[in-house]
Amino acid sequence: MSQLPPEKSPPDGLVEAFWEYERALMDNDLPALDRLFAPGPTTLRGDADGLLVGHDLISAFRGTRGGAPARRILQTHVQVVDAEHALVVAVTELERGGRGQQTQLWARTADGWAVTAAHESVPAPALDTRIWRVVGDPLLPPTARGVLDGESVAVKDLYAVAGQRVGAGNPAWLAEAHVEPRSATVVEALLDAGASVRGIARTDEFAYSLAGTNAHTGTPPNPRAPHRISGGSTSGSASAVSLGQATIGLGTDTGGSIRVPASYQGLYGIRTTHGLVSTYGVLPLARSFDAVGWLTRDAALLARVGDVLLPPSAAGPVHDLVTVPGLNALAQPDVAAVVDELAGGATRESWELSALPIWSSAFQVLQAWEAWRERGPWLTTRLDTLGADVRGRFEAAALIDDERAGAAARVVDDAGRRIGELIGDRVLVLPSASSVAPTPGEGLQAVRDATMSLTCLAGLGGLPAVSIPRTTADGLPAGVCLVAASGRDRDLLALAVELSS
Repeated sequence: MSQLPPEKSPPDGLVEAFWEYERALMDNDLPALDRLFAPGPTTLRGDADGLLVGHDLISAFRGTRGGAPARRILQTHVQVVDAEHALVVAVTELERGGRGQQTQLWARTADGWAVTAAHESVPAPALDTRIWRVVGDPLLPPTARGVLDGESVAVKDLYAVAGQRVGAGNPAWLAEAHVEPRSATVVEALLDAGASVRGIARTDEFAYSLAGTNAHTGTPPNPRAPHRISGGSTSGSASAVSLGQATIGLGTDTGGSIRVPASYQGLYGIRTTHGLVSTYGVLPLARSFDAVGWLTRDAALLARVGDVLLPPSAAGPVHDLVTVPGLNALAQPDVAAVVDELAGGATRESWELSALPIWSSAFQVLQAWEAWRERGPWLTTRLDTLGADVRGRFEAAALIDDERAGAAARVVDDAGRRIGELIGDRVLVLPSASSVAPTPGEGLQAVRDATMSLTCLAGLGGLPAVSIPRTTADGLPAGVCLVAASGRDRDLLALAVELSS
């Protein structure tokens, strides 16, 4: 510790507590770290990813991050507040290089000294590989001028980008991939409209997840809900847009992979009508459900991208909204509340939902069967290259035979027709996801299952869906989803602009 006048010397026991904390941090001694952080809901811990409030959240964060970066203390400075409180600022040097700083407010408690507030800063990486696989300035420049002049695109790592490989979130696949001679049709259209490609953004492995927690490259940050998951599988593109590193996040939506990250990160997002926008140059997951989509921070830009990628709508404006309390009840109360608020003037209808679990199951069975048909030949001898969650899905998919898949396909066809009849020429308003973004330690499979019950509706019908960001009473982002009839994508985008103005 730095030298201080006797009357301002560190209070008894503080220096020892500080070094005990530093040892526990480097050893990832979780019980000691919990003891050295003050209990209660007002304890604070902040870093570049955001602020954690409350001892329980801080403890949960430590339990999932796998330890702090190795470092050493270069300098320490103590500012004594009184006999019971002191501020400690430490200058650190990371083993990987670069200097950081740690600021802690300590208080003397009945059990000894404890940190009541802390902030840690470390050098920012030149490239955040949780978000980006390849990035440029730009990676590809625009090929013409147009309505997207000045906009930048984070391209999900499923799309062909000229001169690059498609990695699909899996290092083994990337290692064997060829360099793409031309970009996907959608990427070329965005470049022709004046946008540039900022880079290739991370995705969950083969887009077979809704969490964003890639086992190889980590979880992209969620700046709107710090220390919570980003949502997948368009995870990197969503985080890049949310952080302001790109203005457009290009992705895909099979079972909710645009709508879920949009909901978790407070973004606008659209899943387009199945087959309406070309998927040429896009690595498929399940062709019966795969759809092009994109995310932005504002509704107007979401619509401008639609002006480039979507054909004209023959139907016209839509204002007749319908909400179904039984669907809203599938979401957590805080999410259901923001849906009810936006749908205040909508017609409330009680749909017969007893078949919904059967529909959702059929969706997942057919999706899995198609996913194994697409990737099984390559994965059969490479399942060990997958993270545990995605590997489990592909292993289950491998067991689905043609008879079971055919039965699921028949349910999907019937469900799609019924959903189309129920919506008609109206717009269904429902939750984009079943909850706010969970923390990494929460039961992600249970969250995924609940969310799929909601997101599968648009997928079963091949319908367009737009997610509009709202905020819960606790200040966390949540999405409200608008679903309309096939081909009414532009009408939904216009409605989203209207509702957001």
